Amino acid sequence: MAEFWSEALDGERQDLPGSLDPEIVERPGGSPNLLFKEQPKGTERDLPIHLDLATQNREETVEQLRQLRGSVRETKTQAYETHTATWTVMEDPEGNGFCVSEY
Repeated sequence: MAEFWSEALDGERQDLPGSLDPEIVERPGGSPNLLFKEQPKGTERDLPIHLDLATQNREETVEQLRQLRGSVRETKTQAYETHTATWTVMEDPEGNGFCVSEY
């Protein structure tokens, strides 16, 4: 999973020294880093997370993520009082959901 996200976020995949297989994706320019660590499902430590990626060109970013083996669930549009928002719901190669929207 760290390989997908390092490519998706233009980060650098690194192993953490002295740990049991966690990997980190370091992001350039002071952006938050992501830590990936295998956890058993269905435990008290099972903390689901959902990422939203904001980009200048949603369709282009979705296509790039598809080339990295991400998959599209659906694209949604919702009208608000002041604007209309469109976002694409996707899954990474392990089935974890995330959204891509434009800012």
